[in-house]
Amino acid sequence: MNPKEKAAQYAFEKIENKFHKDFILGIGTGSTTNCFIEILKEKKPEMKCFVSSSSASSDLLKDAGYIDAELNDVGGPDIYVDGADEVNSKFELIKGGGGALTREKIIASASQKFICIVDQTKVVDRFGKFPVAVEVIPMARRYVSRQIVAMGGRPNYRIGFLTDNGNQIIDVLNLNFDVPFETEGRINKIPGVVENGIFSARKADYIVISDGAKTYEL
Repeated sequence: MNPKEKAAQYAFEKIENKFHKDFILGIGTGSTTNCFIEILKEKKPEMKCFVSSSSASSDLLKDAGYIDAELNDVGGPDIYVDGADEVNSKFELIKGGGGALTREKIIASASQKFICIVDQTKVVDRFGKFPVAVEVIPMARRYVSRQIVAMGGRPNYRIGFLTDNGNQIIDVLNLNFDVPFETEGRINKIPGVVENGIFSARKADYIVISDGAKTYEL
């Protein structure tokens, strides 16, 4: 197995005994999350339903026979499982490379536990190498970009991409990450911003990391 598959396997083994007929799973988006979904399709643990951050993940789990539910109808998932683009030792994350950051943050915040699964390459001492995705209302994209430039950031419009919410994405480099929580809040105060990919207000509860040779958790 590759590191992503090993991280997913470790995470599944960690929560395997939590599944039951009334269990609600929150599931994220991305290649590492897809590895976890493949394990679910193989092992077929019992659950009431799942809440997904993207139509792509929903389609995979519906194909396995699981019920796709809306967050409004079921409340908070018992456990949310997702990957990340960067993680640090404080359990803070950068997410949004796949563009599903808003739904990911909503489901993570509504869940009782958030397990993040990554390979070793995603672990950093300081955020900044991977751009922060900012979901914006289309009419506000240029205004938001100007405000981000005023913060010192370098925004780049993700051309040809729309989120599942029908919005656009600005990818931002050169942000100040002395205090990620403050930067997350400052971006979200800009009118026209829906959400950004800094997960500091809602951190992961557990981070499962694999380099292929070993797998461990923070």
